[in-house]
Amino acid sequence: MSSNSFAYPEQSGGGETAELGQEATSTISPSGAFGLFSSDLKKNEDLKQMLESNKDSAKLDAMKRIVGMIAKGKNASELFPAVVKNVASKNIEIKKLVYVYLVRYAEEQQDLALLSISTFQRALKDPNQLIRASALRVLSSIRVPIIVPIMMLAIKEASADLSPYVRKNAAHAIQKLYSLDPEQKEMLIEVIEKLLKDKSTLVAGSVVMAFEEVCPDRIDLIHKNYRKLCNLLVDVEEWGQVVIIHMLTRYARTQFVSPWKEDDGLEDNEKNFYESDDEQKEKTEDRDRKKPYTMDPDHRLLIRNTKPLLQSRNAAVVMAVAQLYWHISPKSEAGIISKSLVRLLRSNREVQYIVLQNIATMSIQRKGMFEPYLKSFYVRSTDPTMIKTLKLEILTNLANEANISTLLREFQTYVKSQDKQFAAATIQTIGRCATNISDVTDTCLNGLVCLLSNRDEIVVAESVVVIKKLLQMQPAQHGEIIKHMAKLLDSITVPVARASILWLIGENCERVPKIAPDVLRKMAKSFTSEDDLVKLQIVNLGAKLYLTNSKQTKLLTQYILNLGKYDQNYDIRDRTRFIRQLIVPNEKSGALSKYAKKIFLAQKPAPLLESPFKDRDHFQLGTLSHTLNIKASGYLELSNWPEVAPDPSVRNVEVELAKEWTPAGKAKKENPAKKFYSESEEEEDSSDSSSDSESESGSESGEGGKSEEEEDSSEDSSEDSSSEEESESGNESEAENKRTAMRNSKNKGKSDTEDGKKKNEKSETSGSSDAESSSIESSSDSESDSESESESRKATKEKGKKNKQDRNLSKDVSLLDLDDFNPVSTPVALPTPAISPSLIADLEGLNLSTSSSVISVSTPVFVPMKTHVLLHRMSGKGLAANYFFPRQPCIFGDKMVSVQIILNNTSDQKIENIHVGEKKLPIGMQMHVFHPIDSLEPKGSITVSMGIDFCDSTQTASFQLCTKDDCFNVNIQPPVGELLLPVAMSEKDFKKEQGMLTGMNETSAIIIAAPQNFTPSMVLQKVVNVANVGAVPSGQDNIHRFAAKTVHSGSLMLVTVELKEGSTAQLIINTEKTVIGSVLLRELKPVLSQG
Repeated sequence: MSSNSFAYPEQSGGGETAELGQEATSTISPSGAFGLFSSDLKKNEDLKQMLESNKDSAKLDAMKRIVGMIAKGKNASELFPAVVKNVASKNIEIKKLVYVYLVRYAEEQQDLALLSISTFQRALKDPNQLIRASALRVLSSIRVPIIVPIMMLAIKEASADLSPYVRKNAAHAIQKLYSLDPEQKEMLIEVIEKLLKDKSTLVAGSVVMAFEEVCPDRIDLIHKNYRKLCNLLVDVEEWGQVVIIHMLTRYARTQFVSPWKEDDGLEDNEKNFYESDDEQKEKTEDRDRKKPYTMDPDHRLLIRNTKPLLQSRNAAVVMAVAQLYWHISPKSEAGIISKSLVRLLRSNREVQYIVLQNIATMSIQRKGMFEPYLKSFYVRSTDPTMIKTLKLEILTNLANEANISTLLREFQTYVKSQDKQFAAATIQTIGRCATNISDVTDTCLNGLVCLLSNRDEIVVAESVVVIKKLLQMQPAQHGEIIKHMAKLLDSITVPVARASILWLIGENCERVPKIAPDVLRKMAKSFTSEDDLVKLQIVNLGAKLYLTNSKQTKLLTQYILNLGKYDQNYDIRDRTRFIRQLIVPNEKSGALSKYAKKIFLAQKPAPLLESPFKDRDHFQLGTLSHTLNIKASGYLELSNWPEVAPDPSVRNVEVELAKEWTPAGKAKKENPAKKFYSESEEEEDSSDSSSDSESESGSESGEGGKSEEEEDSSEDSSEDSSSEEESESGNESEAENKRTAMRNSKNKGKSDTEDGKKKNEKSETSGSSDAESSSIESSSDSESDSESESESRKATKEKGKKNKQDRNLSKDVSLLDLDDFNPVSTPVALPTPAISPSLIADLEGLNLSTSSSVISVSTPVFVPMKTHVLLHRMSGKGLAANYFFPRQPCIFGDKMVSVQIILNNTSDQKIENIHVGEKKLPIGMQMHVFHPIDSLEPKGSITVSMGIDFCDSTQTASFQLCTKDDCFNVNIQPPVGELLLPVAMSEKDFKKEQGMLTGMNETSAIIIAAPQNFTPSMVLQKVVNVANVGAVPSGQDNIHRFAAKTVHSGSLMLVTVELKEGSTAQLIINTEKTVIGSVLLRELKPVLSQG
């Protein structure tokens, strides 16, 4: 009411009236009785005054109310001038809300927004990333061609920003600028190319969306980033996942050969079962001559990395993965999507509609995928009609000899439905089942005839139409049914049904010679009142009877032709003139009249009752075009598979290229050192456990030669693994990245300095058998301050440079030959300063895999003996396998997590040759398997050890557990708490490290639980039960601290539980590995909350 009361002054256009209205409202006291009925205009006046106030609190309150108005859908555009004045506010909270408002109204109020453009440009340099991003959003929302150069410059700067959030907004702005000025395409492609190389998961989805909008045909931009996008996919936000998956589906169809060739061969084999042996032999030889299909590893990478997303909570993501599997995976693997799609049928009706449409298309080609879930497609009484008809469509597609009896009973219930449209659709479905499955044709026909006596006219009419189609297939056998239908003409009024009966009688007029003329007599009486469709069939019936039984029907037919001659509908007039000339011979009759009988009574082909979804599969599943069954604007067609795969080497990434994109040209000096350490990591990863044994025996030249060869061969694989590591810490700032790189370089340098260490400290490490134990021993001798640590870093860099030169000179010299650095009595001229024994001790300190010299790995506080099922005894044919994590350093490698597997023989026969078969590991992941077990006696049990390098991720390690006769696919998925090693450190060091890991490296949550659950012993017990962390001594009773490091990269994981007043506590996790940190937070929160 209040809005209407002040609407008319504005509409009338009277400026004075509007001013008077404003004056009147301004005199009304808000506290007065009339304040209850104050108008929107009054509220807006208050807001304007608050926005012009000197107090930030009033401005902030006004902006909150304005944003609230926008959220409710109210128009707040008249406040634009008052809001724009505050765009340069010093208060960050006000500034954020002002930008939210401007993004909404900048397009409508372009002139006023342009006045503040200098402020937006200044805000692009603001230290707060949210302000920089918001300024770019506002700038790109002002759709005026004159500021295109400014927008272009802003996008270029933002694309090199340190904050991934700002870079994400730069990707969003690209699309807006392209729609405003398509001529900027080439410059925008350069920015897209740069952003595609971004390692952050926050940016990936947005830049791919920009790529799809601006240059979807530039597949060459994706080549180098393909593997990175596949590996980042799991961690990208949901809508980004949808965009990336659709883009990668199109990419895969252009870059890989069809995986369906192999399946086609199998199908041919089944079809030719009854062929003679000679023919079969020839075909087999032909197939053998053809090159066997082997899947490209990159093709497999995409299929493997999208599989976990089938469990996503977002229906669009699941649908995207399902269409990817449908379009690019081998037919034998596509079956896994059916369960996920059926799960989506529990969603709301809009989601159900889209999913059922896609299932309907799939079920036509591959019935077997959805047959196990037949009951999921049974119609519920609460389903809307559109869902019911789609479910009917799927049930028809899935019908076969085995399940048709069940389905027909189900259909009988549906026919009685109150929803008449659905009942009619069911009758059509019964007709299609009768057509497709010849065994039940008679049963269906009899059932439909029974429906002819139904009280509901729509059901009867639909039954008549379907019966007519069925009788066309075998007309000779069903004279009785035609007679029964002729009697219905008196009661049925639906035009389609009446026309169908007349057509049937006309086609079979010779089989019912007594009934047909009588039907024509009745129809002649009511001809003028019939529907046009029925009139046409009456004329046709008269013509057919004139040709077959002219004695009885000649006069009747002429009467009907005369009636039709003067009918209001020109179709009927034309038809009667044509038929008269054709069947009634006269002087003017042409040659056609001789063939009139053949024309009218020709054998008609039976109609094909096909699915309306039959031709939809040429559209990509899950798209708007597929839903509408027409090509929508912006639809990108899937190309056909290439006959020969393009060169796969275009997806290989060189190390130098990967390092070029450091924002603002920072960290250029560190590049040689980084490259050096990354190469040494390649040696360590590729040589695996064999490198340990080589380093023990001290064969320097052998190790040097091997590393030289393996560097080149494993360059690609190391690149993949390094990109995967970096992807998990995608949200970090550049400064933090540099610190991480320094820490990682220490870890990587460990294996390189192993030989030199053995020469210098003969007594300490001569008996050590693995890298982990040697690093623990040396840690006790190397407690140095920060100065010596910085010196040792410099020395390490110098070593890196020198050893690069050495390696180029000769392959016989080992990669790190520390003989040059031994302190000797004779003076040696070296470019580096002489190194004292204390400095060598500091160099040894670099071998520590933790981030500080005073931080060392400790023994686990608690080892939970919870086991996980690896292989059930039923699946393993008597072999049962369980696994658990002993929380001990792995003896097979310092980057591996130790896993104990308990093998049990539950059968009454001996199981022989138990071993690990084929390994299906994500890129970068490594596994050290147990030695084969010759035999396991009945009821016997044995525990074996394995080491798995999970690369600091909770990805599943899939492999085959084999016996002499069988192989079983098994998976090990680590809980996030088992990817850690406990660390002993002081409270001072904990606070120091925590201070370095703030901002985006910190995640926190509030926990509510009973006070008795927050006792020190309870908190300790709950935390160590979930995660393998070490307790840190705390000087405060209300703060509990825990520290650990990740097994693979050695990144610190700091956990703080701070008890607040009452029954709340704050859980804080600080780590560079933000993904692992958020997962650990999610697992700890419910454990600490419950009693």
